[in-house]
This record gives sequence, C-alpha cells and structure tokens, in this order.
Amino acid sequence: MMANNDDTGEVRVVSFNMHGYHQGSSVIMDIINQNNPDIFLLQEHWLTPANLCLFDRDFPDYFLVGSSAMSRRVQEGMLRGRPILA
Repeated sequence: MMANNDDTGEVRVVSFNMHGYHQGSSVIMDIINQNNPDIFLLQEHWLTPANLCLFDRDFPDYFLVGSSAMSRRVQEGMLRGRPILA
C-alpha cells in the first residue's frame, strides 16, 4: 500500500472513466507519475473477470478490489462490439 504523499495527512483520490482498459491505462500511468495518488476509483474498464489481473500486472504498487460487469456477457458467448449491460 502506498503512503500518503505529504505531511498533511491528506489522502489523494482519483476517480477516472477509462473508456476501456487499453485506452485508459496510459492515462493512469501519467497520473501516477505526476500526482502519486493513494486511491484510484476506475470505471468502465470493460475487462472480463479473467482479465482483471491486468490491474495487478500494470499497477503493482496498488491493491486491487474490483469487479466486472462483463460476467454474464462472457457466459453468453463471444463478445462483439461494446456490450449493452442490462
């Protein structure tokens, strides 16, 4: 777990809509390098449950707690296009 960034005791939190993991992961790296946040709240990564491990691989200094809304879509068959989640 990362320590906070300064002596004020403040916690830096970033909320970011990734618009897909591969589109947003480079932006996350830039944010880490520039601001060193303590917590990320990431939405719309569009990863399947089997691919949530990409967060651990690409951002090893952070502890992952996540879920995928893609579970049911993956069970229904091959993914095509952007899924519409009900």
